[in-house]
Amino acid sequence: MGLTQMQDNLIIYTFTIFALTTLFIMWRPRGINESIPAIIGAILLFIAGVVPFHDIQQIFKLVSGPSITIISTIVMCIVLESIGIFRWAAVNIVNKSKGSGNKLFLYIMILCFLMTIFFNNDGSILITTPIIIHIVTMLHLKKHQKLPYLFAGVFIATSASLPIGVSNIANLIGLKMVGLDLISYTNFAFVPSMIGIITLSLLLYLIFKKDIPQKIATFNDSSIEFLISNQTPGAQSHPLSGTRQTPEIINWSLFRVCIIIVVLIRGSYFILPTYGIPIEGIAITGAVILVVIRWISLKVGVLDVVKKAPWHILVFAFGMYVTVYALNNTGITVFFIELFEGLMKENLVFASFITGILVTVLSNLMNNLPSVMLGTLIITDMGLDLQTLQISYIAIIIGSDIGALLSPLGTLATLLWMFVLRKNGIHITWSTYFKVALLVIPVTLLVTLIAFNLWLLLIL
Repeated sequence: MGLTQMQDNLIIYTFTIFALTTLFIMWRPRGINESIPAIIGAILLFIAGVVPFHDIQQIFKLVSGPSITIISTIVMCIVLESIGIFRWAAVNIVNKSKGSGNKLFLYIMILCFLMTIFFNNDGSILITTPIIIHIVTMLHLKKHQKLPYLFAGVFIATSASLPIGVSNIANLIGLKMVGLDLISYTNFAFVPSMIGIITLSLLLYLIFKKDIPQKIATFNDSSIEFLISNQTPGAQSHPLSGTRQTPEIINWSLFRVCIIIVVLIRGSYFILPTYGIPIEGIAITGAVILVVIRWISLKVGVLDVVKKAPWHILVFAFGMYVTVYALNNTGITVFFIELFEGLMKENLVFASFITGILVTVLSNLMNNLPSVMLGTLIITDMGLDLQTLQISYIAIIIGSDIGALLSPLGTLATLLWMFVLRKNGIHITWSTYFKVALLVIPVTLLVTLIAFNLWLLLIL
C-alpha cells in the first residue's frame, strides 16, 4: 500500500471515529454518560497512531490546569451548598420579587450575569443552578413553569462570559497567540456582547412569557427558617413533615467565614498569577480550606464532595481535545485555510462572520473548548494582518460563548448544568433543549455579530 493511500485511510478512519463519537454523545443510548464515547474515541485514535504520545502529553498539560480549577470550584460550591448558603439565597431572591413571577425571572438573569462576570461561567452555573432549583422547588412550580427560570439561568450565565476575557477558560486559550491583551479584548467585545445578551434575554422572555407565573409565593419568617434549615448537614427530623432541620437556621459565623474565603480566592485569581502562582494552585488551596473549615465546624467529611463532583466532565474534555488534535494532524486546518483564506483577507465583515459561524458549528459538534483551539490554529496559520487576526479571534469567542449554546454539547457549562439538574431529579431532554435553543441562539448570534461589526466601524 502506498504512502498516499495510507494517509487517505488514516483520514477516513479519523473522521469516522469523530462522527461516531459525536453521534453517540448526542444519542446517548441507554443513557450512557457523554464522557464514555469521548474517551473511547480518544483511545481508538491513540491506538491507530493518529495522536502520538507526545501529543497526549501536550493535551494533558493543556487540560490539567483548567480541569483542576473547575473541580476545585465544584468542591467549593458543594461545601457552600451543604451549609445552606444557596437555600438562603433562594429564599431572599423570591422575597425580593414581591410575589411577581416576571420580577423573579429578571432577578435570576441578573444574578446569573453578575456571578459569571465576577467569577466565571462554569462557577456561575455551579452556584446559580442550585439556587434556581431551590427556588422552583420551594414555589412548587409545575414542570413547564420551571423551564423559563432554568433556561434563563444557563443561557445568561454562559453568554455572560463574553464581555470580559477572564470569565471563561475558552476565552483565554488564544489571547497570547493573537497578541491580544484583556483590556483590548474588552474594548472590542463588551458593547456588542451586551447587545447580544440583552437580545437573548428578550427572546427568552418572549418564548416563555406564557409559562412564567404571574403570581408566586413569598415566605414569612417561620417558613424561611424551615426552608433554610431543611436537609442541612447534621439535621434532626422535623416533627410534622419528617424532613430534617437544625436548631439554628444557619451557622452565620461559618457562613461569613466561607463567603470571605471565596471572595479572597476569586480575587487572588487576578493578582497572584502575576507572581508566578498558577490559578489551579489558588483554586486547590481554596477548596481545601473550605473542606477543612466545614469539618472543624460541622464534623462533615469529604464523602459528599467525592460523590457529587462531576469527575466525568474532565474525562470528556480530555477525550474531545484528543479528537481535535487528531483532526488537526490529518490536515483539517489546511482544508479550512484553503477554503476561507481569500474571503477572510478581503474584509473584516467576512472574517468575523466566517470565524464566528465556523466555531459555532464546530462547538456544537465537539464542544467549544477544543473548537476555540482549532479555530485559533486555523486563523494563525492564514497569514492575516494583526487587526484581522484579532477581530477574527473575538468572532471565534462570540461563536464559542453564544453560538455554542445551540446544543448541550456545545459548552462545558451546559454539560455541568445538565449534570446538576439530573442530580436534583430534574430531567430536561436534549430535544427540549434544542426546541428552546433553536428559537433564541441563532438570532442572538446574528445580532451579536452584526453589532460587533457596527461597533468596529465606530472604534477603528
